Amino acid sequence: MKTAEQIDLLEELLGLRRDRSAFLDEAVERSPVKRYDDPAVFTAERDQIFRATPLAVAHISELAEDGAFLSRDVAGAPIILTRGRDGVIHGFYNFCRHRGARLVDADQGCRHRFTCPYHAWTWDNQGHLIGVPHQAQGFPDLNKPAYGLKRVNVAVRFGWVWVQLDGEMDIDAFLAPVADDLAWLGMERHVVFASDEKPWKVNWKIIAEGGLESYHFRVAHAQTVGGLFHDNLSSYQLRGPHIRSILVRNTIDELVEKPRDQWRIREHKNILYSLFPNISLLVQSDHIAVVLSSPTAADETAIRILTMVPETDATADRSEWWARNHGFTLKTLNEDFVIGEAIQANLAHGVNDELTFGRFEGALHAFNGVVDARLT
Repeated sequence: MKTAEQIDLLEELLGLRRDRSAFLDEAVERSPVKRYDDPAVFTAERDQIFRATPLAVAHISELAEDGAFLSRDVAGAPIILTRGRDGVIHGFYNFCRHRGARLVDADQGCRHRFTCPYHAWTWDNQGHLIGVPHQAQGFPDLNKPAYGLKRVNVAVRFGWVWVQLDGEMDIDAFLAPVADDLAWLGMERHVVFASDEKPWKVNWKIIAEGGLESYHFRVAHAQTVGGLFHDNLSSYQLRGPHIRSILVRNTIDELVEKPRDQWRIREHKNILYSLFPNISLLVQSDHIAVVLSSPTAADETAIRILTMVPETDATADRSEWWARNHGFTLKTLNEDFVIGEAIQANLAHGVNDELTFGRFEGALHAFNGVVDARLT
């Protein structure tokens, strides 16, 4: 992010702070409850959004070594990501091409070959079929290239591995509205310090909405980050299908006495990039917290939280500091997820037909507008 843009964003929020005003949209909006608990809506979202949109599924540091692999569920489909002997990251469906058994149960590891646990058909980590027991007798005319592992679309951009199951993936067009900011972050020069994953009984959109406003900070996060931020002071911009939100820390008041050429946005604000539909990057002063969402049902979402640190700072003498940061991030986000589960459970009682978004919660309405556009 260029210095001039950082100054503009800081000045905008300082002006709102001076005027004792929130960042306001034109109108109060309402969101129908069936968005969050209707299985038919979830099925449409899975097929038309999560299968047809590039999804960030792993960071390149998780596949750094020759032979490294990861197994992931993407829109309900099991896949394997590998780094082949050619150095390229590949993606395949985690299916045996003989009788359809799952090839890999482990979440991660290092293998140059994958052998089916059913009949021991074997593929290399570039997807080529290289071994079939009793082939001469049982499959005398087998066309091995035709039985290579079924590929999925894979691209590597800005330090992340992106997967798209259906259609042709145009990753550069998809990320173009935020490409300059992602280049500024330099996430290809980061590594995963720590990672935690847990399923939560809450719709994926409730998770996303919880990160798009600061109205709840002083209340829901009173024991964690609530006191570090100005009350209900944030802004957002819709960039293509993505949203950039600026969350203002108390230290922004120090800027009034500083020359503008000394203003640095990461020192006084958290920046949240909500990259549609499944990854949020919470940019802090010295590291980046990442939330990866993988919806499994209308009322359940698997959440993976990563702490990303610059590779130059991933040293033993910094490990205790990063561990404390990771633990604090988990504690803070879990406060949101617990409330989200309660919201999801309450939807079933039919008391609320819709949820209401105030004028300072406009990013929530903008996000749901992107969802709706993908479903029409």
